[in-house]
Amino acid sequence: MTIDKDKILEYCKQFSKNTLMETLNIEFIDAGEGFLVAKMPVNPSVHQPMGLLHGGASVALAESVGSAASHFFINDKKQEVRGIEISANHLKSIREGFVFGTARIIHKGRSLHLWEIKITDEEGNLISLCKLTNMVLDRNKS
Repeated sequence: MTIDKDKILEYCKQFSKNTLMETLNIEFIDAGEGFLVAKMPVNPSVHQPMGLLHGGASVALAESVGSAASHFFINDKKQEVRGIEISANHLKSIREGFVFGTARIIHKGRSLHLWEIKITDEEGNLISLCKLTNMVLDRNKS
């Protein structure tokens, strides 16, 4: 499978318009064989009351990048992706800067995709480790 990085990133940019990804300023920045990377700024808009990155914002980043990555493996004219389970372990806190979510495929089945998403800071420190299961559904014909 040949990956056209620019095409994938433009596709991700287009489907992120008017969504939570746009609200959280999530930007897709890299793609390759079996992985996708997005970044998100850490600022007061994604803080919890103690001034740290909110765990829910980390999970939103993880689900966004993992779900987008499943589109590598489907025919999006005939199929669609639904996240059905996500888990996260928050290992380190961060107050400002950027976090990067890197989704890597663990299992690619016909109907289920399992992703590991590592969220790191600008120095490469592991902030959160997430696991996402996506279900692949046939689009309804109407």
